[in-house]
Amino acid sequence: MISGLWNGVTGLNTFERALTTQSNNVTNSNTVAHKKDVISFQDLMYQNSYGKGVNVQSVQKNFEQGTLKITNKNLDVAIEGNGFFIVNDSVNNERYYTRAGNFKIGTDGTLETVNGEKILGSPTNMTNIVSSDGTTQYDNNYSLSISSESITANTFLQTINAKSTDYSKSAVDSGVSGSGFKTAGGKIADIDILMTDYNNKLSLYNSNPDAASIASSSQVIQVDFADFSTKLNSDDSYIELYVDNSLVRQYFQTDAQTTMNLFADKLSNTKGLTGNVDNMGLLTINSLVPGKDNSFTSPAINKSGYGILETTAPQTGSGIAMVHSSRDALKTAIENADAKFIEMTHFIGNADANLTGIGSMQLRLNSLGISENVFGNLSIEDGVIYSKDGDNKFLVGKVETANFSNPESLNPQGNNLFSIGPKTGEAKNANSTNTLVGGSLELSNTNLGDSLVDLMVFQRGFEASSKSITTSDEFLKTAIQLKK
Repeated sequence: MISGLWNGVTGLNTFERALTTQSNNVTNSNTVAHKKDVISFQDLMYQNSYGKGVNVQSVQKNFEQGTLKITNKNLDVAIEGNGFFIVNDSVNNERYYTRAGNFKIGTDGTLETVNGEKILGSPTNMTNIVSSDGTTQYDNNYSLSISSESITANTFLQTINAKSTDYSKSAVDSGVSGSGFKTAGGKIADIDILMTDYNNKLSLYNSNPDAASIASSSQVIQVDFADFSTKLNSDDSYIELYVDNSLVRQYFQTDAQTTMNLFADKLSNTKGLTGNVDNMGLLTINSLVPGKDNSFTSPAINKSGYGILETTAPQTGSGIAMVHSSRDALKTAIENADAKFIEMTHFIGNADANLTGIGSMQLRLNSLGISENVFGNLSIEDGVIYSKDGDNKFLVGKVETANFSNPESLNPQGNNLFSIGPKTGEAKNANSTNTLVGGSLELSNTNLGDSLVDLMVFQRGFEASSKSITTSDEFLKTAIQLKK
């Protein structure tokens, strides 16, 4: 009878803990990424084949996937699969782990949890900046967006952005007739075709970012009009050349050399070309677009034909060197229009297996040295953090995830945080075992139906244990009465 009393007491204690565990699951059914607790029981020691009651064997977290809810909030992100976000508490400098992806921007501009812990990941690196005058960030003078390309390779992420000042307002006629003379309209036309080429090369690079880095070359042709002075001597005489099936013709004006100079000027103001002619009649045409194969045919003076010599054949190139060749040509053309150009390249490499080198991620564009604007329009896409400023999209960070050989042994710390326990194992890169879904949150994996049923079962267990105590007490009372 005494044993029955103590067995009932163990039942009361155990089922009280079970009720507490299950009620915690129910009350956290709307907590972001809450993982339900699962309680297990075990019997106590036996004596003479009689059991001595019940005890709690363990209370473990169940890390089954919770349902994903679309929130469309820029900084919400959910883990679909295994792993945890990595968190650093700056107060005690301790590292924790969480499944809750309802992030915010901290007062210092870094990515944080709702409780202010820093989210750790791979910060961006500015690997290259090319500008006309040494300027290192965009300001309001750079009003024209030229390009914005986001590149995902096997081993790295990259964004390449370029902007310029308004070249249409600054361009003026310049140069010497016969030697690369350009009108303002010709300069603008050159920039337009070079801008198209630059964006095409970026797209080509994006399609195969691991391609060998080979620079492009620009086409150069020459035509020797050595006898021009004897043929260009009357008002009806002319010099001509077909460029991509379009006729460029100059009629005699003033004298032979002037006519040749004006012919070279017309070629210089053909989109994407420059023309130069010397006093011996040697015409040199340079293509401004790297890799472009122009068609030059039928050079003639008064229907007398001449031969064409291609001194440099165009080569498209490949990889990032191809992009740089196109960029340099565009930058030169913009500067020739008395405008300014900046290209910025931001880079993040893949985190290693042990997640070394991760840290907090700054989101402010001015703190990153990108723009005078403090914040762009932030978004998280597949775990990659971008900030959009106007038409330009910048890579500012990448959220990393970690997993463990025994995640069930993580220690719950409250606030959706877990710490590593003695049997958890080391944190390892989990990016290959999950997908990060932006604009979404993982909900609690508590099943209210199961939890409410368990609550009733545990309640009945508690009542039964209480009844066993009262029953044992009645038996004991009867035995005492018999003794008397």
